Amino acid sequence: MWRFSVSILLFSYLTAALGDSEATCSGIVPLRNRNDKISITEFGGVGDGRTVNTKAFKEAIYRIKHLKRRGGTLLYIPPGVFLTESFNLTSHMTLFLAKGAVLKAVQDTWNWPLIDPLPSYGRGRELPGARYMSFIHGDGLRDVVITGENGTIDGQGEVWWNMWRSRTLKFTRPNLIELKNSKEIIISNVVFQNSPFWNIHPVYCSDVVIHHVTILAPQDSPNTDGIDPDSSSNVCIEDSYISTGDDLVAIKSGWDEYGIAFGRPSSNITIRRITGSTPFAGIAIGSETSGGIKNIVAEHISLSNMGVGVNIKTNIGRGGYIKNIKISNVYVENARYGIKIAGDTGDHPDVYYNPNALPVVEGIHINNVWGVNVQHAGSIQGLKDSPFTGICLSEINIHGSLNTYRTWKCSDVIGTSLKVSPWPCSELRTTGGSYSCSSTF
Repeated sequence: MWRFSVSILLFSYLTAALGDSEATCSGIVPLRNRNDKISITEFGGVGDGRTVNTKAFKEAIYRIKHLKRRGGTLLYIPPGVFLTESFNLTSHMTLFLAKGAVLKAVQDTWNWPLIDPLPSYGRGRELPGARYMSFIHGDGLRDVVITGENGTIDGQGEVWWNMWRSRTLKFTRPNLIELKNSKEIIISNVVFQNSPFWNIHPVYCSDVVIHHVTILAPQDSPNTDGIDPDSSSNVCIEDSYISTGDDLVAIKSGWDEYGIAFGRPSSNITIRRITGSTPFAGIAIGSETSGGIKNIVAEHISLSNMGVGVNIKTNIGRGGYIKNIKISNVYVENARYGIKIAGDTGDHPDVYYNPNALPVVEGIHINNVWGVNVQHAGSIQGLKDSPFTGICLSEINIHGSLNTYRTWKCSDVIGTSLKVSPWPCSELRTTGGSYSCSSTF
């Protein structure tokens, strides 16, 4: 009877917390109909998996850019394996991958183009100096769609992962897709796999919708983050499956003194109905937070075989802030940590960071979290000279194996809790019968 009651309770919780929600943010960018349509085969594209199609892609996109058809142009990729070097998109275009279409990156790392480091990072994320251009790239664009019938974009990242492992990289690895200084972006109904580095990286962007995508990489592939909005605003991430070797979704905003000087936050970001698995974090904020991160909503998240369910991370020297964060309706199974909020995470770009630039972390609301077979319920470790404040935990039930389970660990944190099991740390004082965490939204 006891097991039956627990099963009913868990089923009821999952039905309420993880069931399909009708809410969507995908309408922030309208999907435009392209009357002008061209195929990559019209420009000599050959999908035999051997022919290098860089020239065909560049000529097709040149045509879109310079003819400027009213309403933009759709570039159709038919079934087949189209091998190509990296290329740049242009405004008012749709890259459409048919069912069975595969865009595959060449593995010639010697001739891969280099671009300048991001000003908010001051250098390549892995190594000083320039960085390799993303496989599919765009800068200063407007009205760009990457979609299709679940065709595949394959970064063939293993050669890059092996260079990282053997420490033979000369510059920071390329992302699979990076759109920079761009707006009105839609990415949907595509499979992304085997990225050399981060998968989808909108940086200095606004009005971005990423939904109904699948992102795959081996769990031992280094730094293959799924979706990383970076110093970007009005971003919608929904209805996607991600299984990679690093954080599934990680919100960023610049690195130490360079991010502080650039001063562009990530804000107004919604993450909804994400399912996935990784040795690292499911929903992450940071650790590059120097431009500030605010007004984030993440809900209806289902995670299994995880490092950490929810991970908010920053460090001394980051400066900036993390505030007005609302995370709810999260299911975590088989994880090291259910919730982790830390002020000692991440490296520095150089020796010139300011150790007195302390981040401000305030207004973190986490509610309706259910964890099964979780080794550590949670850890909240603020900074002595900048305690984390306004931390609110409610309706949280995290359970683990009797042999390995650990309860909460906290320091330099001020907040409240309601109906948290196991019993939270003393710094999170228990509220009375009514919920007293006030919303900051």
